[in-house]
Amino acid sequence: MARIVGVDLPKNKRGDIALTYIYGIGRSSAKRILEQAAIDPGVKVQDWTDDNVAAVRAIIGEQYKVEGELRSEVQLNIKRLMDIGCYRGIRHRLGLPVRGQGTKNNARTRKGKKKTVANKKKATK
Repeated sequence: MARIVGVDLPKNKRGDIALTYIYGIGRSSAKRILEQAAIDPGVKVQDWTDDNVAAVRAIIGEQYKVEGELRSEVQLNIKRLMDIGCYRGIRHRLGLPVRGQGTKNNARTRKGKKKTVANKKKATK
């Protein structure tokens, strides 16, 4: 099993897919990394040699911001938006959609579980 930047890569997956298990590396970045390391993207992780793992680890270490470092940078960016009080920061603070989506019907992912508001009863004559 290959362990890169604190993540155990699944050994029965192809190299380009397995690298996407690392936060901050997508499909195109994974293909670029394997190309630089001279590894065939179709080769499974269990067939990588120690030299291959070391090459991938070196490339990721010097060229990419991944895992904890990237997560903390994203959180700092969100905190900065909230501190300056811009529209996006306020939406983050209120837990509402940030990118222009409406909230009348949907947005349950951001708003959470539905809170029912009781109706006023009509006065009977």
